[in-house]
Order: sequence, then C-alpha cells, then structure tokens
Amino acid sequence: LRRYPVEVRDGAVWLDLSETSRADRIERALEGLKEAFEVHEYDRMARELARLDKTGADEMEGLRHAFGWARDHYEFGMTHAQAAAADWLWLRETRARGAAQRLVGMLEPVAHLAWDTLREPRFPYKGRARRFDADQLVAAILAEDESAAVGLARRALRDGLGFAALQAPLARAALAHYQDFGHSIIYVEKTRSLIDRMGDGMAESLVPPLIRALVYARREDLIPEFRHYAEALAAWDASGVKRPAAADFRGLSVNRALDLAAAAGGDIEGLYDALLGAAAWNMLHYDLAMQDRKDNPVSRNIGWLDFTHAITFSNAVRAACERQPELWPRGLLQIACFVGRNAGYLDGDVDEDEWAVADPAAFLGEVLDSLFDHGRFEHIVACHYLKTTVAAWKEVQAAPNAPWTGILAAALNRLVNSPLKRRHPTRVAHQALGFVRAEG
Repeated sequence: LRRYPVEVRDGAVWLDLSETSRADRIERALEGLKEAFEVHEYDRMARELARLDKTGADEMEGLRHAFGWARDHYEFGMTHAQAAAADWLWLRETRARGAAQRLVGMLEPVAHLAWDTLREPRFPYKGRARRFDADQLVAAILAEDESAAVGLARRALRDGLGFAALQAPLARAALAHYQDFGHSIIYVEKTRSLIDRMGDGMAESLVPPLIRALVYARREDLIPEFRHYAEALAAWDASGVKRPAAADFRGLSVNRALDLAAAAGGDIEGLYDALLGAAAWNMLHYDLAMQDRKDNPVSRNIGWLDFTHAITFSNAVRAACERQPELWPRGLLQIACFVGRNAGYLDGDVDEDEWAVADPAAFLGEVLDSLFDHGRFEHIVACHYLKTTVAAWKEVQAAPNAPWTGILAAALNRLVNSPLKRRHPTRVAHQALGFVRAEG
C-alpha cells in the first residue's frame, strides 16, 4: 500500500498528500514487483503489475524486467516459462476482454518465470563476442560449446543484426536432430514470437537461455528407438509421389512411420496433413489407463504430454519450415517419430462421436477464452493446456478445410475434459525398488 510522509507539528499530525512523479511511481512498482518475483508472491505480483499499468508505463515493462531477472538463473536454459509467455501475450492481444483478462495475460508469464527460477543461483553466460557467422553458430551448438555459441549470437546482436540474423541458424540447430521431445524448435519459434512482439531489445534476455537449451538438448535420434531417423533422412526422396492418408500411419512403429513419410517427400503439403491428422487421431485415442498404471517400467511412463507435444511440435515445424523450406524433410520425419512413438499406447475403443464438436474453430475459441481463469495451480500444467490449444487454433486457422480439423478439435475436447494425474506415488515406489534391485 502507498505510504505517506508524516510529521507532528505543535501537536498536530501533518500528512504529505502530494502526488509523486510518474517516474517515481514506475520505479516503486518495479521494485515491488521484483520483491514479489523473488519469492513468487502471486497476489502481490498482480498488484504491482496493475500499479505499473496505472502509471501509463509501457505495457511490456514488467515482463521485460522479469525476463531480465530470470535470465541467469536457468542452469539448463530456456523453459516453458519463456515459451508460454509468447502464447500468453498472443492470447492477451487477441482474446482478452476487459482489464482483468489483460492483467492475467501479463501476470501468468511473469509468475511462471518467478516459479521456474525460485531460489535458483546464478549461472552466468560466458560468451566472448566474436565475428558472427551463421554456420559457425550452428556448429558451436552441435558441438555443445555454449560459450562459443553465445559469443557468436551476442556479436550479431551487438552489430545490430537483430534476431532476424539468428532465427534461421537456430532453427537449423533445433532440427539437426530429433531432440528434447520437440522442445528445441518450439522454443526457437516462441522466442521469435516474443521478439516480434517486444522488440530486438529483448534478445539479450531471451537468446542466451535459448542457446543453452539447444546445447543441452537430448538427441533422441541417437538412441535405438529412433536411430532409423538418420537412415530415413538419407533416403528422403523429394520426388516421392506416394500420398499417404492419416489412417495409413495408424499403428505403425517408429521405423515404419519414418519409411512411409520418407517415400512421400514429393508432396510436402499432403504429407504434413497426413502426419498432423495421425498425431491428432493418436491424441484422441490416448489410452487413459496408461496414466493409472502402477507397475510399469520407466520406459512406459506415458501421459498426455506424449500426445500434445506431437501437436505443438507440428505447429512449430510448419511455422519454421514455411520460412526455411529446406528444413521440411527433417521436420516431417521428426513428426513421424512422434506418431510412431505413440502408436503402442492407444485405445481403439474410444467413442469419437462423444468428443466430436460441431464447429472446431468456435470450440477452440471457447477453450482459449476459458484459459484466462484456468484454475490450475501448477504453471507447467496451465501452460501446456495453453500452448496445445494455441497450436490447434493456429493450425485450424491456417487450414480450416483440412481433413484433420474435426479430429484435432475432438482430441483437444477429450484432453481438457479428462482427468490429469500429476503424482504417481505407487508407480515411483515400484520403479525405485526395481532400480535398486538391479544395482546388485
């Protein structure tokens, strides 16, 4: 609350009610926001953001500072806190009605940044500025040389090249492998979206955490389950005329899904429709019993995220590859990896009619509007509902007559209206006991 200077003069109490300057009010609100940010005091963050808005300050000012406060506290780089911020801002700009919803659209990303960095020490970036070269940036990331990669990016920013010079090589690095459960290209796209909205001045707060995340990304195409990806990429035939339907991918293993996709390289649009349709069908048919299993091995810890990530990843692939068409083979084959990895965890008896919606675009709009009051305590849960719905919305808007629009909307309908088990005490106990037994 605002405090007023008080003096006692000759037994009388005098209050100084004069207005402080706008600059002082902005500074006080930012100081209060930082205090609340450092302890994740959600209600106070809301009040300080409202005070900041009341001063007439730039509406992005609080979020800009939050990105700066968080930047050095990510040991392994960017998280969904930054990525979801792009979708919260988009939701705020396109769907907010009234001051309260506009405040929600700013509060949620600030609070998520605070949560992900709560009590984390600093992990500064040690990039020495060197002359920028796009190929060297990709090579440094693939060599897991964070210092060199950050230095190259910082030089590009210092020379005024902006994120426009970094976006293409970062997308190349993100799709160089099937990696990090699809986060890499999603994070590149969300960083681009944030900088488009907030300006190149934000790049120093956003690019180093993104590069660190790319450096630490797990390269899943190097493990046996997805090792065939490299062979399928080498066999990609851009003249391939086979045009599969979404149903052709149902039940296929990773290897067979990759081979089918590689044989259809001559029809990018048709293959994308088939793969997204297959991913949506898989999501609609996720076997909910998987999340209730208590005696399964770690390799079968299958949940909603395995299916929603196929959708959000596809959306990011389309956005990146429309700007860089040479990345389509990698992007499409990696979507096929998602389709294949989920094939063994489906319930063929799901009643599709139960979840069907008459108007996919209208339904997706209703879900988007509901997210202003999502009711989820965990930021990571709220942001996954958000990013999945935004991805579905953008895909339907881009291709309203595509064959998969109804299936995608039905899959989201089932997601938002199904239980989400967040803790598995008995499963974790069984897996811990098995792990310790195996130690000998």
